[in-house]
Amino acid sequence: MRTARPYLIFLLGLLSVAAWYLPDRPRAGGVVMPDARFNSVSYAPFRNGQSPLTKTFSSAAEVEQDLRLIARHARGIRTYSSIEGDFDIGALAKRAGLKVWAGIWLGPNPKDNAREMAAGIAAANAHPHTITRVVVGNEVLLRRDLSVGELIRDIDHVRARVKQPVAYADVASFWFEFPQVAKHVDVVMIHLLPYWQNHPVGVNAAIARIGRTIRKAERVFPGKTISVGETGWPSRGRWRADAAPSRVNEAIFLRRFVSLADREHVDYNLIEAFDQHWKYHDEGIAGANWGIWSAGRRPKFPLEGPVVEMPHWPLYAGAAIALSVILALIGGMAGVSGLALAFGLGNALVYAWAITHHVLYDESLMICAAINLPAQGLLALAALRVASRGKGRRPLDGAATVLLLRASLFGKASPRDWGKGLFDHLWFLFVVTAVIVQAGLVFDPRYRDAPFPVFAVPIAIAVWRLAVADRPAMRSWRDWLPSVLLVAGAVASAVISGPLNLEFMLWNALVLVLAAPAVLALVKRQRAG
Repeated sequence: MRTARPYLIFLLGLLSVAAWYLPDRPRAGGVVMPDARFNSVSYAPFRNGQSPLTKTFSSAAEVEQDLRLIARHARGIRTYSSIEGDFDIGALAKRAGLKVWAGIWLGPNPKDNAREMAAGIAAANAHPHTITRVVVGNEVLLRRDLSVGELIRDIDHVRARVKQPVAYADVASFWFEFPQVAKHVDVVMIHLLPYWQNHPVGVNAAIARIGRTIRKAERVFPGKTISVGETGWPSRGRWRADAAPSRVNEAIFLRRFVSLADREHVDYNLIEAFDQHWKYHDEGIAGANWGIWSAGRRPKFPLEGPVVEMPHWPLYAGAAIALSVILALIGGMAGVSGLALAFGLGNALVYAWAITHHVLYDESLMICAAINLPAQGLLALAALRVASRGKGRRPLDGAATVLLLRASLFGKASPRDWGKGLFDHLWFLFVVTAVIVQAGLVFDPRYRDAPFPVFAVPIAIAVWRLAVADRPAMRSWRDWLPSVLLVAGAVASAVISGPLNLEFMLWNALVLVLAAPAVLALVKRQRAG
C-alpha cells in the first residue's frame, strides 16, 4: 500500500484540481454587450463599515473618487436620498462628467419627508444641467409607508418647484395596481428585479420577462416616458427557484439587458454601482451583492469576454492539495480510505475558508466564523486520529457531550476532558447545530443561504463514515433524534425550495448524508431488537 501512495496522491490531487476547476471554468465569453458604458447606475454613498442604519456616510473625497470610477463606465448615476452625507452630489457629479437622477426619499415620517423634499428641490434648482431628473419616492407603495393620496401630494409638491422631469419609482406590479400615480409624473420608473419577484426565473428567462413587462407598461401608460429605474442580478446569495446568484450570471444578465435596452431604446438604471454590505441585515447575502464593483471598488467581472466565478481558484486548489498532504502526514494516512479522507478534509477546509472570508459583513458573522472554522479544523484532526486507530473503538454518546458541555459552563471541565473524545463531542455538536440551521431554512428561508461552508468538514467526514461503516453511539434518544430531525428538515426544505432550486436540492441531499450515519445506526439497533 505504501508503494501505491504517490500514485494515490497524484490521482487525488488531479481530482482536487478538477473539483475546483469545473465550477470555475471560464464562461459567458460569447455573451456580448453593444456599449461598454451603462446609461445609469444606482449610487449609494457607503463603504465598508458605513450604513444608513448607523448614519455613517462616505466623505466628499471618497464620493468624488467613486464618481470618477463610475464615469469610466456609465453616463449617469441615480441617488436615493437628498440629505444623506455631507457633500454636494450635483457639484461632484458635474466635476466627474456624470448626469444625476436625484432621489428624494419618502418614508412614514412627515418631518423627514419635508426635509428630503426641501433639500432635493434646492439641489435640482442649483444644478439644472447636471441633475436631469428628480425621483420623488422609491418603492413607497411597496413598503406601504404612505397612502397613494399622500404620495401624489408629495410628488405634486416637488413637481411644481423644479424644472426637471419628475419620476416616481416602484416595482412594476404596484404601478399596474395604482395607475393613477402616472398622471402626476413625467416619467414612469419601474423596477424589474426578476430575482426578487414572487415567481423568480433564471437568468436566461429574465430578459424575456423584462421585455414583456416594459411593453405592457408602454401600453398601460401611453404618452409617458417608461424608464427601468432598477434592474440587475446578485453575484452571491441563495437560489430562488432557478434564479441563481453568481458572478457569471450577473455578467450574463447585465450584458443581455444592455443589449435589449440598446435594441429597443429603453431608458434604464442598473442596480448598482458597488456592493452594499449593510444590506445583508435586511436582504441577506444576496442583498449585499448587486454591485458591478465590489465594496472594495474592484470590478467583479469583465464587461466583455469570459467570466470566471472564482478567479483565484488555482490558488485555492493548490492550497487544498498542500493541506491535504499535510493532513495525510499528520494522520499517518497511507491507504486508500485514509488518503481519501485527508484530501476530502483538506479540500473542505480550504473551501470553507474561501467562501466564508468573502461574507464577513459584520461582527456577528466574524464571531461565527472565528468559532466555526477552528471547530471544523479540530474536527478534521480528530477524524484523522480516529481513522488512524482503525475499527473497534467505542464511540461516546450524545449524553456524554451534553454532560461535558454543562460541566464546562460551570467551570468544572478542562480541555483534557474534551480531548478524550473530541471527535464524538464535536460530531454531536455539529449535528445539533445543523438541526438548528436547517430549522431556519424551513421556517424562515427567504434570506438564508445554503450553509455549505459551515458544514463542509462534517459532510466530508459523513461520507467517510458511510464508506468505512463507522457509526456513532446509539444508546439514547439524544443520539438519534438530531439526525431524524435533520431528515425531516431536509425533506421539508426540498419541498419548500422546489425542484428547480438545484442549490437546495444538493444541500438537502448532503443533509441526508450528514444524518445517515446515525440513522443507519438506529436502523441496525432496531433490527437487532
